[in-house]
Amino acid sequence: MTEPIYLDYNATAPLHPDAQAAMQAAFGAPANPSSVHFHGRAARAKIEHARQQLADLIGGRAQDITFTSGGTEANNMVLAGFPTVIMSEIEHDAVRAARPDAMTIKTHSDGVISLPDLADKLAKLSPEQSAETLVSVMAANNETGAIQPISDIAELCHRAGVKFHSDMVQMLGKKQLNLSRLKVDFASFSAHKIGGPAGVGAVWSAAGLRPTSLIKGGGQEQGVRSGTENIFGIIGFGAAAQAASEQLDGLERLGCWRDEFEHKLKAAIPELHVMAEQAERLANTSALFLPFSVAEMAVMRLDLAGFSISAGAACSSGKVKSSHVIAAMGMADKAHHVIRVSSGWKTQPDDMLKLAEQLIEMYKHSQIR
Repeated sequence: MTEPIYLDYNATAPLHPDAQAAMQAAFGAPANPSSVHFHGRAARAKIEHARQQLADLIGGRAQDITFTSGGTEANNMVLAGFPTVIMSEIEHDAVRAARPDAMTIKTHSDGVISLPDLADKLAKLSPEQSAETLVSVMAANNETGAIQPISDIAELCHRAGVKFHSDMVQMLGKKQLNLSRLKVDFASFSAHKIGGPAGVGAVWSAAGLRPTSLIKGGGQEQGVRSGTENIFGIIGFGAAAQAASEQLDGLERLGCWRDEFEHKLKAAIPELHVMAEQAERLANTSALFLPFSVAEMAVMRLDLAGFSISAGAACSSGKVKSSHVIAAMGMADKAHHVIRVSSGWKTQPDDMLKLAEQLIEMYKHSQIR
């Protein structure tokens, strides 16, 4: 049986060989980084090496990184520290569920947030409110790939005396990052999106800032996140980060394959619509409105044909639900017909074209019936 073609990297990436090798090399030895003896010091050195590997990828200082159990915990740590939160309508559920009381920023039809709406909300804050307010906007959307104007948002926030957090889980490893230049105050990351293991993430805080500690105990991670560190996961995260750093120059080819894939589909299926097509997008992501099939059915049919894709986000225990992202873009009527295709480090040149051919066949079949 031929191995299915995997095109769901925005859900999770295959474990990178470098991450696997780094973890396997560490397995077996006693590994409590809090111990002061030889084995503890060796474990600590491995964690700090991984912290530096991630710092190199994000363009930030290693000492400003706190390792967590994943992007969800990282988001929650930051969001818990502010009485008032303003977020975009298109945030990941890890942000939305953490602060259901948040004010929301409107979204344009291209999937990019409205800067005037954010400016208006910030202008209504009193100086006292501004000091206790956090704006949270993801760097790139997990469903459409639309990239948000992070520098512009940061400028608006700092002018208003407000802190700014960005969920950068999807941006990591897919665009060059330099947190010191972006002027964000907090950023969240996850290992398994870049070929690291699941169950480990990180929050970066600008110098002088700290996220809220949610877990009390032994004071690990500079007192910010208690609990013995997941050393093997962290080692894998670091190795995956280094591999991603070395592969940034190759991301352009993913964009070329994506564009060729979309062009082929639009030429054959006139009613097909590419979500956020007019915005700057991650090179690896296509969100497609299929006029001929409900998304859930398309995902199942493609699975049987040997393709692994998804219908929107894949972080809800296998549930397929209407996308709040597509609805925020003013296309709620299309939400149940949108699939997401996302490529990555293991994708081959013809994987996308094979998927296009399969989708075109599905479309032709629907026209006959």
